[in-house]
Amino acid sequence: MDQNISSRDGTSLAYESAGRGSTIVLVSGAMSTGATVAPLAAPLSERFRVVVYDRRGRGASGDTPPYAVEREVEDLAALIEAAGGEAGLYGVSSGGALALRAAASGLPVRQVAVYETPYAMSEEHLAERARYTERLTAALEEGRRGDAVELFLQLTGLDDAVIDSARQSPMWAGMEALAPSLAYDDAVMGDGSVPRETLASIGVPVLSIAGDASPAWMRRAAKAIAESVPRGAYRTLGGQTHMAEPDVLAPVLAEFFAR
Repeated sequence: MDQNISSRDGTSLAYESAGRGSTIVLVSGAMSTGATVAPLAAPLSERFRVVVYDRRGRGASGDTPPYAVEREVEDLAALIEAAGGEAGLYGVSSGGALALRAAASGLPVRQVAVYETPYAMSEEHLAERARYTERLTAALEEGRRGDAVELFLQLTGLDDAVIDSARQSPMWAGMEALAPSLAYDDAVMGDGSVPRETLASIGVPVLSIAGDASPAWMRRAAKAIAESVPRGAYRTLGGQTHMAEPDVLAPVLAEFFAR
């Protein structure tokens, strides 16, 4: 990240931009930084100005407690203003929930595309999310960052053997460094249910995407988003999981944002 801007509350946000044309801001999800979505910026920057940033509390960006989702919306407002005053937003996973919240808040957003925003689609899943929030809050309050990461990985469906292996890997220290931001993504997701009232207030076009190799509930969640916004569309990507390949996803986003 080679540039910095201050958000409304003074938090320093690290970002970089590439390309020319109308602006698209890429919003990463949980346990990730701008570097996670950066591979998508390269193909998109052939047609657009693409902004990649580290969300507050991660990477090279700063943080200012106490956290509120509204502060992250203000972060996007600052980035959009710096990029010329208007932008499209693309959010992956819980970053999609943030992008949708930003559009609903009235930011100067042209279009929003989201990929597999993981809203709960059953009472069982909602109960699981509530237990996760309770246990995550306790782990972070007690300074048990490794346990917080493990809780998140369990929520994503990884089995214990894979998590145990991850704990022994060199990447674990970096994951623990990001652990406090898990509470931010949890707040962005609310109680985990589809926020239909909020989505209904979004007046700009929304494209909700899912991979057809992902679990069926993720596709249902993506479809529910498209059905809850006035100008929504739903699309699946063949052979893709929650980690979509940039060369498959980029052409779909480029077509949408070029409209």
